[in-house]
Amino acid sequence: IMGLSIRHVGERFQQSNETVSRYFHKILFIFSLSPFYSTFVWLPAANDVQEKIMGNSRFHPYFKDAIRAIDGSHIRAALAVEDCPAYHNRK
Repeated sequence: IMGLSIRHVGERFQQSNETVSRYFHKILFIFSLSPFYSTFVWLPAANDVQEKIMGNSRFHPYFKDAIRAIDGSHIRAALAVEDCPAYHNRK
């Protein structure tokens, strides 16, 4: 349930806002710990900027300090077959 407020998530799962917030922070903390973070998150090398951006004065001033959050932050996920139609053409 991406992009929803705590209130909407709590309503969907019939939990209080405090419970949703507490578990969200627990998961966020777990994702920042060494076993997960060191396995799935890595920073690019200093010169790891795409030529398309580096060579274009229109883009480079804005993306010169970016660390590839635009093209490298995909997380694989799989839906149950019966849920797939609800998510077609979603961002």
